[in-house]
Amino acid sequence: MSRVNPIQNPKESELGSLFSNAEKWMGFLPNDGLIMAHKPEVLKAFFQLAKTVYAEGKIDAKLKRMLGHLSSKVSGCQYCSAHTAFGANEQGVEKDKLEQLWEYKTSSLFSNAEKAALEIALKGSMVPNQVTDEDFIELKKYYDDEAIVEIVGVISMFGFLNRWNATLNTQIENVPETFYKSLNSK
Repeated sequence: MSRVNPIQNPKESELGSLFSNAEKWMGFLPNDGLIMAHKPEVLKAFFQLAKTVYAEGKIDAKLKRMLGHLSSKVSGCQYCSAHTAFGANEQGVEKDKLEQLWEYKTSSLFSNAEKAALEIALKGSMVPNQVTDEDFIELKKYYDDEAIVEIVGVISMFGFLNRWNATLNTQIENVPETFYKSLNSK
């Protein structure tokens, strides 16, 4: 049970169109957004940030979802881990790849460019931050400054979400929870 109750009747609230868009985009109403709605300006600002971070750019949607997933796993946020696993799969990331995410350094499923970005997600999600100049030298072999800003944008957005949802113990919705439980269930 979430530590703060989600708002009721979200589509009838002043944020109705935002929630309709979120449901269309995600396939369900997100409980973290329903909690943020207690302070509408926070939800509006976050929704704009998420829309911007996930917008088409130099980093493809699959990698963005994997970055968010690894960041959430490192942070220990079950809510975001479930959401990012589900979202990655919805974007076309194969289950095998999600199941081997912790082994990205040695797995043949990941390209060298993905490995460099995932290393930044792993180390950038730790407290204190563990990213080194050497990690950036490797990252810059594959990505320009604009792409790097996209990568760090995903990691940073999940820094906020991981803390928000872990602190509030946000209840995971059935759709992402079911998918997440199916990973590594062999």
